[in-house]
Amino acid sequence: MGGTKTRVIAKTLSIAAAAALFATPVAAQKTINLTAIDGYPPKASWVREFIGYYIPEVNKQLAAKGNYKINWNQAWSGQIVKTRHVLEGLQKGLGDIGIVTSVFHAGRVPLQNLTFVTPFVASDADLTGKTMDAMVEKWPQFKAAWAQFNQVYLTIGCVLDSYQMFSKDPVTKVSEFNGMKIAGAGVNLRYLQGVGAAGVPGSLVSFYNKLKTGVVSGSMLWPEAVVQFKIVEVAPYMMQADLGSPCSKAINMNASSWKNLPDEVKDVIAKTAIGYRDKMASEAIKNGAGAVEKFKKAGGKVHVLAPDERKKWAMTMPNIAKDWAEDLEKKGIPGKAILADYMDRMRAAGAPIQRHWDRE
Repeated sequence: MGGTKTRVIAKTLSIAAAAALFATPVAAQKTINLTAIDGYPPKASWVREFIGYYIPEVNKQLAAKGNYKINWNQAWSGQIVKTRHVLEGLQKGLGDIGIVTSVFHAGRVPLQNLTFVTPFVASDADLTGKTMDAMVEKWPQFKAAWAQFNQVYLTIGCVLDSYQMFSKDPVTKVSEFNGMKIAGAGVNLRYLQGVGAAGVPGSLVSFYNKLKTGVVSGSMLWPEAVVQFKIVEVAPYMMQADLGSPCSKAINMNASSWKNLPDEVKDVIAKTAIGYRDKMASEAIKNGAGAVEKFKKAGGKVHVLAPDERKKWAMTMPNIAKDWAEDLEKKGIPGKAILADYMDRMRAAGAPIQRHWDRE
């Protein structure tokens, strides 16, 4: 009896000890506060994917590890910074992570404009995005440019399938651009040199009013944005010229915010950024095809530019890539080698190149 009683007591104590072990609170996850910024609204594809993909994916990966969680403060639509001032906002610490529209900062981070100065090379957001990030890893000058502005570069964003031309009246030939005022992001306005059109700088959120009020009679955009921002209402004619799929975004973190993150969180933030890059590219390609149909259903008319006219446009504009490379050389940056490397990668990938910018 005594032995049996001893075994029962021991078993009871064992169960109680196990219960106490499971009842002991697991070390609480440490909460990290991060503010994400962009001046564009959530209907912009890159913001939409940041909200719908990037944030949930980071949260999921951190939850699986169980050590940290992020309390996200999402500040879009100009709540903290306007569209052209994300770079400065991150530099000053107004946000911890943000989507910088790099095309607005051609003078500050000129290397980011490599895909903009090489039109008529590739209309594949996935290819240009992966190629550019490979360039960033090879050439340290890319990240060094961002470091000057207190930022850590995470990845690039190629958010459009291809630039096309949209206008208030039909345009079917390159010669018909003569005398027109065309809105663009800045760097791509040089595409108009040689065809007689005047470029007017602006941003996606301003193009509707510029077209409606007659400040411009056309704009360089991509179909998905034209549909999302209702620009089809004021520019119902699309010339499908397939100018290219440049990378206009950079996902960056404030350098101090990055430094203060635990290594585990840094790893998740950085790896998920690459997934976000690829998600944006795939969405751009998918949405591009669907957006053309939506454009037509909204009353838009599409004219596919004839191959000889497209070639004419490519060869008529000045060699903006060569100018870009030479300007970098003056700053001590190997612009010519970087341009040649990019073009070599595109040739190796079988891109449908209309003009070999590095060989002239």
